[in-house]
Amino acid sequence: MSAAFKYIDPAALPEEWTADHFGNLVDFNLGRTPPRGSPIYWNDGKYPWVSISDMTPNGLITDTAEKVSQQAYDSIFRGKLVPEGSLLMSFKLTIGRMSRLGIPAFHNEAIISFQPSPEEISPEYLSYYLSQINYKYYQDTAIKGQTLNKGKLNSLEIALPPLPEQKKIAHVLSMVQRAIEAQERIIQTTTELKKALMHKLFTEGLRNEPQKQTEIGPIPESWEVAPLSSCAVVQTGIAKGRKIDPKDAVELPYLRVANVQDGYLDLTEMKTITIRKDEEARYALHEGDVVLTEGGDFDKLGRGFIWHGQVDRCVHQNHVFAVRPDTKRISSEFFAYQSQSPYGKAYFLSVAHKTTNLACINTTKLKAFPVLLPSQEQQKDIVDACQSIDGKIASARAKHSALQDLFRTLLHELMTAKTRVHKLELSA
Repeated sequence: MSAAFKYIDPAALPEEWTADHFGNLVDFNLGRTPPRGSPIYWNDGKYPWVSISDMTPNGLITDTAEKVSQQAYDSIFRGKLVPEGSLLMSFKLTIGRMSRLGIPAFHNEAIISFQPSPEEISPEYLSYYLSQINYKYYQDTAIKGQTLNKGKLNSLEIALPPLPEQKKIAHVLSMVQRAIEAQERIIQTTTELKKALMHKLFTEGLRNEPQKQTEIGPIPESWEVAPLSSCAVVQTGIAKGRKIDPKDAVELPYLRVANVQDGYLDLTEMKTITIRKDEEARYALHEGDVVLTEGGDFDKLGRGFIWHGQVDRCVHQNHVFAVRPDTKRISSEFFAYQSQSPYGKAYFLSVAHKTTNLACINTTKLKAFPVLLPSQEQQKDIVDACQSIDGKIASARAKHSALQDLFRTLLHELMTAKTRVHKLELSA
């Protein structure tokens, strides 16, 4: 064991623990990227080639976005595939992301691969340990961007419990990780179920009515179709960058596209805007407004949620619409679900102005949105069905978030011996 440590105090570790440097524990290999300008290395690719985007934290890699050709296999990598089961760690830009290979593969130069001897150190323990190191301590500040070199990698300090304790720590963490993955599967499955349900609800309803043909296709016989402008006010927002006399000015919270997610408000980066006092009433969001994004990336087009006064005296950006339904004809909840349904999304995409990466819908197109208008009773039934499945998704997300918090806490506590694994009472 090397004696020089900067970030671990061996004397502070439990008596039976030791510490060592990464370079003393494993032999690691750097990857390569075949020349991008040479199609012979990429065309007809058959051998998996891992980039950081293929790596999920503590995940298993079973496929890659890109594959390299037989020519690359022979001349660039000389047939030396990284074996299945090897650990991969990113050490440039995204530092410390850990994954395991579930297939033989090659990888790029921002990733190292290694195979710890399971008789000497638990591969799972080492993978978890490396994922929680504070790599800022090891980065060279003279180097532009986040990266580690070979010397820095060799010097990484690793706390080492006895092998049986390493395995127990890894087992506990993997149990929590499997629980997290189970919630992710529930969220994904329930979200897909919601899409299918909404497609059925907004084309067939819930009452097995005969259907009639309309300009937008078949709908239940009792339903109406009307432009949004006939059953709601569409309010555009306000732009930044205007000169305003300070004596007439007021600074207010400013809802932007970045704050609008599918079904909820993201307060992570809430900004403010200075406007004239007499403009507040016009641009203020009202209780029950359906907030919709004008566009941006394709997945941001028509994204929205219902405003319930989440932020006091909030106004909205010119790229965010506030749709104020006439509740005698359509409820805010029903329109919100309709706009987020496959039917609503398809309409926004069909009328949007598109470029290579962006899509945008203007006020005229939004006002022309053909709104489906069942009876108020049917609207409520459809909203109830959607809210029920939303409740299941919200419950799974809450469990997922709690498990992630538990995982982060355990990862830190177990790796620093602040919590000893033999004192935990966890069941599979």
